[in-house]
Amino acid sequence: MMEAAGSKNKELVDELMVRRTQHRFPAQIRFATRRFSDDVLSVLFPHFSEQIDTDAERLDEDIHRLESSLNEILSSLSGIYKLPDSDIGRAFVERLPRIYHGLLLDARAIYYGDPAAVSVDEVILSYPGFYAVAIHRVAHELHILGFPLFPRLLSEYAHHHTGIDIHPGATVGRSFFIDHGTGIVIGETAVIGNGVKLYQGVTLGALVVQKELATKKRHPTLGDNVVVYANATILGGDTEIGHDSVVGGNAWVTESIPPFSIVGRNTEVRPRKLGVEPDIEFNI
Repeated sequence: MMEAAGSKNKELVDELMVRRTQHRFPAQIRFATRRFSDDVLSVLFPHFSEQIDTDAERLDEDIHRLESSLNEILSSLSGIYKLPDSDIGRAFVERLPRIYHGLLLDARAIYYGDPAAVSVDEVILSYPGFYAVAIHRVAHELHILGFPLFPRLLSEYAHHHTGIDIHPGATVGRSFFIDHGTGIVIGETAVIGNGVKLYQGVTLGALVVQKELATKKRHPTLGDNVVVYANATILGGDTEIGHDSVVGGNAWVTESIPPFSIVGRNTEVRPRKLGVEPDIEFNI
């Protein structure tokens, strides 16, 4: 019976074996992604560590282990991707202070911007928006350093846990606040300014999806202090939302918006009562 079943599957087995020969990704890379995500956050914040009272010597060892893990993952990808010449593990570790201080600003922005937040510690421990941004800031640094594949796996790991999809190539400014967050999509070439706040379901996407545009800016730019409410869609690499503007829930935006504007659901734009109000009549 087993021999008969095997002969029936021979064609499929042969094809699958060819595929496995062609795509020799290191089997451990997905597990390494999960482990590294946990390890890097536990180094940066005791909230993610099983041992909060770690001493300085142990913490230094944990940092060295992060560096070794990155070097091992990079080495496992040799032969599949063209690897950069620089010491990515060391370069990443040297950027950890910047990542840490940036994430503190994010956590504080969430705390001060959300009346329901009791403390910064609560934000770090329990807010999915903070977790997604934390993994993004780690993945983004590795993306800039030229680490192949791994940053994308990190972003997908965070996506799986939070429902928030941020491409590691996206550029995100200081004090970024994702509120609730489920269903947010931020594309590879999106640029987000300082003090921006996004609600659930927001899409910062491409207006045209064509493979030949892969090296072009395809996703929008949000200026400083922009607020985008739930389920708004903003598309296009040339689309810029001016600083201190508000995009209302369910709005569809494919053209640039001046600073200090309010975009409603019907995409009517009117001056916002904040700072110097521009004299505009602007419709999309």
